[in-house]
Amino acid sequence: MSPVRRLLLCSVLSVIALAACTQTEQAQAIDRLKPCTGDDAPTDAYCGTLRVFENRATKQGRQIDLNIVILPALSPDSKPDPLFFLAGGPGQGAAKLARAVREMFKRVQTDRDIVLVDQRGTGKSHPLNCESDDDSLRAFNEPESAGLERLKKCLSGYDADLTQYTTTIAMDDLDDVRAHLGYERINIYGGSYGTRAGLVYMRQHGDRVRSAVLDGVAPTNMRLPLYFPRDVQRALDLLVKDCESDEPCRKAYPELGRRIRDLMERLRRDPPLVKVTHPRTGETGEIRLEARLVANVISGTLYSPMASALIPAVVARAEQNDFQGMLALATLGDGGGESNMSIGMQLSVICAEDAPRVTAEEADKESRGTLFGEYVMRNQRLACEFWPKGTVEPAFYVGVTSNIPTLVLSGELDPVTPPVWGEQIAATLPASKHIVMPGTGHTAGGTGCGLRIIRSFIDKGTTVGLDTTCVATVHRPPFFVSPAGPDPSTSAKASTSAKASASAKATADKPADKPVDKSRQAPQ
Repeated sequence: MSPVRRLLLCSVLSVIALAACTQTEQAQAIDRLKPCTGDDAPTDAYCGTLRVFENRATKQGRQIDLNIVILPALSPDSKPDPLFFLAGGPGQGAAKLARAVREMFKRVQTDRDIVLVDQRGTGKSHPLNCESDDDSLRAFNEPESAGLERLKKCLSGYDADLTQYTTTIAMDDLDDVRAHLGYERINIYGGSYGTRAGLVYMRQHGDRVRSAVLDGVAPTNMRLPLYFPRDVQRALDLLVKDCESDEPCRKAYPELGRRIRDLMERLRRDPPLVKVTHPRTGETGEIRLEARLVANVISGTLYSPMASALIPAVVARAEQNDFQGMLALATLGDGGGESNMSIGMQLSVICAEDAPRVTAEEADKESRGTLFGEYVMRNQRLACEFWPKGTVEPAFYVGVTSNIPTLVLSGELDPVTPPVWGEQIAATLPASKHIVMPGTGHTAGGTGCGLRIIRSFIDKGTTVGLDTTCVATVHRPPFFVSPAGPDPSTSAKASTSAKASASAKATADKPADKPVDKSRQAPQ
């Protein structure tokens, strides 16, 4: 046989072997699970569990079934390295998000399995739930003492050692799942708290990671909730600045920043008794509108620029003691369904990993001068005074150093994980690229541009040569200046800008006799 024919034959055999290996690896993972049933996952997904010891160190006593969902790759010659999705919170169950994740990463699923594992203490993995069953108007203003009493009652009823629910322990669980399913290497996507989980997994099991996407970075040394008031205030200041820079918004809501401060001061000094209707149940009654409720509604709304576009209008109504819009924002996105947040697990993480490193003096200093310092995450701070705390080694707080290709994403307007945290972790990850998505709130993967970049990065497995030109086309949604929505001229300008950007990109993608003048491209 000639050398050329021998080489061709070897190449063909290599391709066949690689395809067989890939299919075997996927089949091995799926063989350990069963087709999903019920409403929790897509019908074409596979579900199962893996049992682990709650106390991994002693390997004795209580065991936990970790809940697993696989969205199988659609291509018959799929890649052997799946995408593991790490949920946020802390406390969010990953498996319950299967349908949303499939939609978000449908192009990734073309070539790769997507694996979702409920972290211990969440979802169906021995959940540490603690939800109020009160869906009345009264629940909007639940007294602080009542919330803490509920947490104490939940704490006494848990069949769990809450010191065993830290991120470090959970990421060893995750590697057990990887091995159980037969994957040699994986890609990881972590959003919000999922980035902390991802960083810890990279440190403990980095040899198993092909690439990592960290979206809305919450590093191990974040010390929640120390900087949360500062970061929320920054997001609100950006909203006020953008409103003042937008002519329709400035005309409709002049001096917005001062008006928000005056509203909060009035509510703090003399909270009114107002008649409102529950946005979801239709119950009508009177509640005392306190500053803490408005502070928490505004801070939560700032996560989403689309929802934030309503803040100026809602504040203007609240100035007239009309708080119906404020309550609508408070329930935005919850759908009235079963919660997917395990508060017991959330406290087990925050109280062990963050709260012990925050002093009262530091908390006072960082919240001084903000509208949110005395309100946001106050219940968590108080709960950590009596919540059991797991052991966290000092090395946990040291920045993760790794050569794993890592895509770091930050939303410019993010009120909880702003770009400063992405900058910090990118500094110790030499193979990383940090992208700040303009006009974007918490997690950049929620934008079309972010998803395209993520897909391309996972395909390549490197940040080198990554096309990020779409970043320039992302912008904050226009503000609502009337019950009908944004100013029509503003919407028209945004539409024209989008078309101009698309036209410019199309021109840039074609061979040209001279370079495209990118300075003339309008932002979208």
